[in-house]
Amino acid sequence: MKHYLEMLAEVVRERWDDPALSDFHGRRLTGGELAASIERTRLALREAGVRRGDKVALCAHNCAAWAETFLGVVASGAVVVPILSNFTPEGIQHLVEHSESRILFTDPEIAAALDFGRLPRVRAVVAIEGGAVLGGRDRAAARAFEEKDALLAAEHPGGFGPADVSYPTDNGGELAVINYTSGTTSAPKGVMLRHESFSVVVDFAQRRIPAHPGERIVSMLPMAHMYGLAFEMMYPLLSGVEVVYLTKIPSPTALVAAMKEVRPYVVITVPMVMEKIYRGALKPKLSRPAVRLLLALPGVGGLLRRKIAEKVRESFGGQVREFVMGGAPLNPEAEAAFRRIGLPYTVGYGMTEACPLLAYEDWREFAPGSCGKPVDYDEVRIDSPDPLRVDGEVQAKGPNLCVGYYRNAEATKALFTKDGFLRTGDLGHFDAKGNLYLSGRSKNMILSGSGQNIYPEEIEAVVNQQDFVAESVVVDRGGKLVARVYFDPDAIRKAKLDDAAVAALPGRVRTAVNRRMPAYSRLSEVERNPSPFEKTPKMSIKRFLYR
Repeated sequence: MKHYLEMLAEVVRERWDDPALSDFHGRRLTGGELAASIERTRLALREAGVRRGDKVALCAHNCAAWAETFLGVVASGAVVVPILSNFTPEGIQHLVEHSESRILFTDPEIAAALDFGRLPRVRAVVAIEGGAVLGGRDRAAARAFEEKDALLAAEHPGGFGPADVSYPTDNGGELAVINYTSGTTSAPKGVMLRHESFSVVVDFAQRRIPAHPGERIVSMLPMAHMYGLAFEMMYPLLSGVEVVYLTKIPSPTALVAAMKEVRPYVVITVPMVMEKIYRGALKPKLSRPAVRLLLALPGVGGLLRRKIAEKVRESFGGQVREFVMGGAPLNPEAEAAFRRIGLPYTVGYGMTEACPLLAYEDWREFAPGSCGKPVDYDEVRIDSPDPLRVDGEVQAKGPNLCVGYYRNAEATKALFTKDGFLRTGDLGHFDAKGNLYLSGRSKNMILSGSGQNIYPEEIEAVVNQQDFVAESVVVDRGGKLVARVYFDPDAIRKAKLDDAAVAALPGRVRTAVNRRMPAYSRLSEVERNPSPFEKTPKMSIKRFLYR
């Protein structure tokens, strides 16, 4: 297995004059330009006194410069600390300080909201695009970034070319990234991932989701989150694919326009995006009486299903070979529809602590309702007396897993079992073919008065299948199950529901859901949530806010 930095060196040499990274309708860098950018960052960090193992924070919006900077830092031997740009200024400051970062790369608007007096370790604050020095305590460090072009010329007086590209590959067991899972200012969890972690994940992705040099992919997930970083930047870029960044969160219309223009070979996304496509385009079409009749006819039905699936693929540019979803479970109703029309989709499973992948299966072999099979570089087990029938915690051991949480010994100790398996906190079981099925998070499980284990995610899946429901959260209120529901305003408007009909929606949902649930997990009440639920970077609902 190659080190991912060896893969990077090979890619930039081979695609020296071909596109490697770009911003949608913006900058476009060739492999050679990317290599030169990496070298400038590496040299500036060295001149600024940043040494192997030192921490460098990266907090900025998605763009090609984000990837350039990340790669420049890891190529220098320093440790990258990616921080989500939508964290509060106080949260960003706390994480930069907690990580002991020496340099901060960021956006000018983020820097303007920070109190540099609370960043005593930071030598220089540098704009991620353009490289302007925005602040810091060390004038010599600032000068290093201001003069990085001169540093490149001095280091390579004959010009910088493919033969000059060289990155460290003797550091597989060393720390590469500290990724904070939230912007909390209490006891933050900075997930410590080694260079080896990224190498094995990229190697797996290249083997299981082959890409061809010159193909393109749209990057829309947060780069500071492991899912986006590993699967929308590192894996495709190191496969010779051009990564095209949407530099701001797109509207559905803008996303479709970008997909049609870029024509990606694969779509890496979260279930919420695909569920919106199902509700907005597929469900209305599949619900028409004439279409339902035609779908039931032999021969004609198969032809129509293929045509519908082809139209979905065309809306993403027509070149998509596979839709890969992760970060949350896929709504069963949407999944059934995708299955029915033969859409090439799959749902994986992972977590930041696994860099991030723990399970995946090719769409041709994917079992509906599962999250694939355990990856071949890990040992994955279920902590249960009968893993095929009784849910237990999913636990894993392998080279992709983190070594713990930075400066948080207590949380690190709790993360692992005595025999070295990582505790995921997720509950699930295997089937006879080795497919992994998740029932929910152990911390979300509700114990009923009769001793039954209730997984709110299973109830939410049924709630979310109901007409006009956009999303939901099921909570325990004094032993009673309550569903908080955000109803889709666009669907309500299109259906022309009057006030009385809208007011009746919670009762209709409660009745419909309870018909399908066992007595111990029936809803006592359905409440309307006035706005969409707040989400994590991987678009999971922040459940702790809704009790």
